[in-house]
Amino acid sequence: QVQLVESGGGLVQAGGSLRLSCAASEILFNYNHMGWYRQAPGKQRELVAVITSGGSRAYGDAVKGRFTISRDNAKNTVYLQMNSLKPEDTAVYYCNAVRVAPGDRYDYWGQGTQVTVSS
Repeated sequence: QVQLVESGGGLVQAGGSLRLSCAASEILFNYNHMGWYRQAPGKQRELVAVITSGGSRAYGDAVKGRFTISRDNAKNTVYLQMNSLKPEDTAVYYCNAVRVAPGDRYDYWGQGTQVTVSS
């Protein structure tokens, strides 16, 4: 089972930037796609961004135009560059890896990293 370790969270002022990293214990091509999700207190976990093994990207509506997901296959690492941060971006951010098999789907999660945006 893959181990996903997030880093890069912290406290930042509104308008600032952070870059999150997710280091995987296996090569990224073992997974159909990698992504970032977030969960704020009292809210459901939501999609932030996803990148496929082929490099296609998709973003949640709340972050489009501000966040960028990327991957470094040589380092088995996925990144989330977050710009123009807003207080509503405050949440625990989780790295996700998905493997799809015929008739099944396997999700793997990191432990999460806290991002706090002050106003």
